[in-house]
Amino acid sequence: MTRTDSYDVAIAGAGAAGLATAIFAARARPALRITLLDGAKKPGAKILVSGGGRCNVTNARVLETDFWGGKRTIVRQVLRAYPVDRTIELFASLGVPLHEEADGKLFPDSNRARDVLDALLGAAAASGVELRAATRVHSVAKRAGEFAIAADGGEIRADAVVLATGGQSLPKTGSDGAGYEMARSLGHTIVPVTPALAPLVLDGAAAESIHRDLSGVAADVELAVWVDGVIATRLSGALLWTHFGASGPVVLNASRHWARAVLEGRRVHVSASFYPGASFERLDRRWTDVSRERPRSTLRSTLAADIPDALAAAILRVLQLPPDRHLADLTREDRRRLVHRLTEWPLAVVDTRGYNFAEATAGGVSLDEIDPRTLESRVCRGLYLVGEMLDVDGRIGGFNFQWAWSSAFVAGRSLSARGRSVPPPDA
Repeated sequence: MTRTDSYDVAIAGAGAAGLATAIFAARARPALRITLLDGAKKPGAKILVSGGGRCNVTNARVLETDFWGGKRTIVRQVLRAYPVDRTIELFASLGVPLHEEADGKLFPDSNRARDVLDALLGAAAASGVELRAATRVHSVAKRAGEFAIAADGGEIRADAVVLATGGQSLPKTGSDGAGYEMARSLGHTIVPVTPALAPLVLDGAAAESIHRDLSGVAADVELAVWVDGVIATRLSGALLWTHFGASGPVVLNASRHWARAVLEGRRVHVSASFYPGASFERLDRRWTDVSRERPRSTLRSTLAADIPDALAAAILRVLQLPPDRHLADLTREDRRRLVHRLTEWPLAVVDTRGYNFAEATAGGVSLDEIDPRTLESRVCRGLYLVGEMLDVDGRIGGFNFQWAWSSAFVAGRSLSARGRSVPPPDA
């Protein structure tokens, strides 16, 4: 049956940002008629699979420097409007206390992503938000000062619309990038998108390929992303070798930089230092000193004191250096060749593993086209954009979720103030 319903606010997408926007707006102004539309029969699939099913809700310390994409001044303004301590308080009030783990990651005490989703769904329902599951939004148009939304079941009219449909990562959860086309149809510029926080595929035929022999081995490294012959980005963290290439936090963080350079048609390659923070000169001096102090030590044992033994063996094999050679017998040329590769090992990246394995999307609606005080569109009044719809992507560790909560708060507060002469108190 086809019908036309009218609301004050229609939100497309019932993921983290969409649910939070609805909650913040409804709590600040209970009289608002809000509908939340989602194409899935059971919304929130991406929340359920995040953090290995535990949901890394946020991070203990979140700064604008933890994000890439649009202007960091805008990111900072949005994050400061709803900082981490407010997020912690919110989830505690919803019966989901958080605890801190390695690298500042905050998880629910229950270690269940389901509890995070259920708390958000419950809060939305308790605030009077109407959730329409299995209601996919097909298009949004603005006519005579209001929005006409073509969705499953009929047309919906609304005074304001929020696009919270997410990016294109993990498409099995319902993220297909449809919101970008809706934003474009309403006059927005879309910064071209690429996978972000995705594993990298390495060329198994490359001369210095070692990943297949090391599948399952992890090491702390510093990655350098070289663009047009200069280092554009340095990132440190754990790398995990896999049968297809490399994964782990530092690789996931680097993936968006490699992918965007490729998208822009620039020359890009990635190298790894197995001694993070050490220059060639510093490490060369160290090896010279060790050779003098322990001349009978072998290459393999010396390397294995600093990096995993399997990695040490693989490096020596590729460089054709006998693992049992004594340091006293290592020529200056071979020592410098080894040190050079230890501080700049080439990773022959051929691709990311794509959106099916990416945890986020880089690109989206340009931040220049939204008002950072409200997250309302500057080109289409009454349209709001939150979460992954915007050209903002954070590093791994709960940062993208914090962006969802912060952007949702800013939009929800603004939505609750529409038509009022004075803004409402903080939600």
